[in-house]
Amino acid sequence: MQELPRIFDLLDSLEREHGDKEDILAHSIGGKWTKYSVKQYRENSYLLAYAFNYQGYGKGDKAITICSNRPEWNFIDMGLALNGMVHVPVYPTLSTDEYKYIFNHSDAKIIFLGGKALYNKVLPAIEALERPIKVYLMDDDPEMDCLKNLFEIGRQHEAEVKDAIETIKNSITRDDITTIVYTSGTTGTPKGVMLSHGNLMFNAYGHVKEQAVTCKQKMLSFLPLCHIYERSMNYEYQYIGISIYYAESIGTIARDMLSCHPDGFCAVPRVIEMTYNKFEAAGRTLTGFKKKLYSEAWDFANNYDYYNHSPWYKLKRNIFDKLIYKKWRDALGGHNMIVVSGGSSINAKIVRTFNAARMEIYEGYGMTETSPVIAVNSPVQGINVAGTVGPALSGTELSFAEDGEILTRGPHVMKGYYKDPEQTAMIIDKDGWLHTGDIGCLVDGKYLKITDRKKEIFKLSAGKYVAPQVIETLLRESPYIENCMVIGENHKFASAIVVPNVDKIKEWASDNKVEIDAKDILANPKVTELLHSEIETVNKRLAPHENVKRPHYVLDEWSPTNGLMSMTLKLKRAKLHAKYKDIIGEIYKGE
Repeated sequence: MQELPRIFDLLDSLEREHGDKEDILAHSIGGKWTKYSVKQYRENSYLLAYAFNYQGYGKGDKAITICSNRPEWNFIDMGLALNGMVHVPVYPTLSTDEYKYIFNHSDAKIIFLGGKALYNKVLPAIEALERPIKVYLMDDDPEMDCLKNLFEIGRQHEAEVKDAIETIKNSITRDDITTIVYTSGTTGTPKGVMLSHGNLMFNAYGHVKEQAVTCKQKMLSFLPLCHIYERSMNYEYQYIGISIYYAESIGTIARDMLSCHPDGFCAVPRVIEMTYNKFEAAGRTLTGFKKKLYSEAWDFANNYDYYNHSPWYKLKRNIFDKLIYKKWRDALGGHNMIVVSGGSSINAKIVRTFNAARMEIYEGYGMTETSPVIAVNSPVQGINVAGTVGPALSGTELSFAEDGEILTRGPHVMKGYYKDPEQTAMIIDKDGWLHTGDIGCLVDGKYLKITDRKKEIFKLSAGKYVAPQVIETLLRESPYIENCMVIGENHKFASAIVVPNVDKIKEWASDNKVEIDAKDILANPKVTELLHSEIETVNKRLAPHENVKRPHYVLDEWSPTNGLMSMTLKLKRAKLHAKYKDIIGEIYKGE
């Protein structure tokens, strides 16, 4: 398969190799799938390019998209690229202040919004702008300019601007900026990551070589396309000719999976953890022989050895697969699956369990500034070293600073931060090495293992270092802990703010005949004893100075919606520290 230099070259590749495909893109609307062929995809993309050009937009002009995943996002993405413009995709869940900052900082001339409700949400930020900006809806609306109007303009003026588009295409190189992606970040002001055609296509091509999927398969997409992780996977899918089916919403994922029977999906670890917990819970309702069988299958999966190829081991797996694991896959559409995991680390036992059930996890690592993938495990190549994120992608250099910080260099590294040469110089050194901010090491001299975030590692008052992410991952292994944040910088000991898993605790209370207050489960001391016991189990696996002491439990929701987590479900530690300032003060009162 030939490496492609620019994003819009995917359209030619699709037409050449998969021109008769009728469902290269699909979108669930009200439980029914609206499908687009390769021909329609290409035509709609070019019509938008013609319309942009006719209206006077040109090379380097910025355009923002704000919407949920839908085929129209792809039409706009390609239309902008064909006209040499820069795509600035933005999350639909930001605050007015965040929108105002990005609208101003990006110099965008156009904003595309999914529908009227989103328009009403974003309107205060638009009205606050000191310069005019054109707004289009993707949905049809008689009162506003919509995408269909641009399609019509493109049709009417194709003959006038067709040659101009071809001239622009021929002038674009792989080094030209095609997108600015604003990092959602966990602290501070968003930074605009400038990525080129070459950045994105190098990374997409790198994915392709690690995958076993073919053009006959389909993938469900539900992570936001405005995040570079899902976006890069979309380019990979198009590279191969895989059909992309967009879920209607996060709430309809289960329904849409059963409807379209995908061969895989991308997810952040928290989503996979929740699926794992559902598999575990399914065995608790069983009794007798069925419960015993489920327990044995569960233990086998949790300890699955990917490299054990003995006939007896394979037979045992096949028996469990027929009796248990197949039912798990049936709940997700019924196919053997590829599950791509990224955004943060995932527990090794979850990787083993999914792999045992023929839902092979490709755990990868990267960041927006690296387009994004740096390294990935590849089960299809026999590479699935639990606890690591696999070897570096081909053509991607890795190195380590003296303090263990991961450095990377290669065609995947961004062009810099938009309007911010100082921050760019802080992350990319004079030799071209990008400093990731993550701490890691190589296992067996090849497989990258991430141990923590450099900026999140803190020192206790006694001088001992604590890596919070490692402890948090261990704590979340407990079915009774929904989320947690380890704290303790400059204090005598480590502690944690813990969000209990209310549903699991209610199940436990019912099984053990413990009466709890439905509105305040923490009012019963037996519940706090249970949680303390779970934390002590983790403490036994930690060094003494890492032990979590005086944990505090809160019945709060942490989510991207309330700003306490990023869109990839990472903790926004600064905001959490501010929210629980008084509680943290109580934890360390008197020390």
